[in-house]
Formats: sequence, structure tokens, C-alpha cells
Amino acid sequence: MYELKVVRERRQGYGAIRKVTDARQVYDAFREEFDQLDREMFVVILLDGKNQLLGFNVVSIGCLTAALVHPREVFKPAILANAASLILAHNHPSGDPEPSAEDRAITDRLKHAADLMGIKILDHVVIGDGRFISFADQQLL
Repeated sequence: MYELKVVRERRQGYGAIRKVTDARQVYDAFREEFDQLDREMFVVILLDGKNQLLGFNVVSIGCLTAALVHPREVFKPAILANAASLILAHNHPSGDPEPSAEDRAITDRLKHAADLMGIKILDHVVIGDGRFISFADQQLL
């Protein structure tokens, strides 16, 4: 039998970001971490109702060209943190941040699940070498 307890840390912001207002902030926050990776890593950034950062969770660390992402693993930390919205982010080790067909498909699947749960997906940021692409900025959401 398991007992689940949620503990909330009361601190201002998480790292350098306190409130997320655009994809550039996500890129700046995760660029250094992603630059060091030789495989894809998919993270979910958890936000409250005022887009203030609650935290982030590594959903998956994959291989050179893919990371396995399941909605259950994306939304579990969001529900536990009482997140109002999410930003998805992952890297492309190839350096080219252009979203793949798989990136678009998983974003659509996650958006559908989020809509059912009343959680907003604000963006999906794909990070490459020295640049990024925002699904929201490209009207891909």
C-alpha cells in the first residue's frame, strides 16, 4: 500500500525564471542543459494561473532521434502540482529545431488530453543549436 503526499516549496520562481512570458525564456533556461545532450530530452514546465513557474519535470530521455512521450507521464506532475498550464520543451541533438511529424503528432495528442482535463498547453518549444522554434509563435498549436 502506498501513501501519496504532496509538498509545496514556497520559494520565488525556479532558477532564473519566475514568470514565463515567451518562448525565448524557455530557450534561455534550458539551452545549456540541452546543448550538452547527445539524445533527446522532453520536459514539461508547470505553470500556475498567472504563468508563474511551479517547476519542471523530465518526462523522457530518449535516443538520438526520439524520446518516448506518453500523456500519463506529462500530466502526472501537472496534476500533482495543481498546474493551470504547461509548456512542453525538448531538444533536437541534430541541431535543427524544425518540428518533425512526430513532434506535431505528440503535441496534438497532448493538447487533446489537456483540453479534456482543463489544463492549457501554452507552447511547445523545440531547441536546436543556437536557435529554437515555438509552436505557439508558428501557430502550430
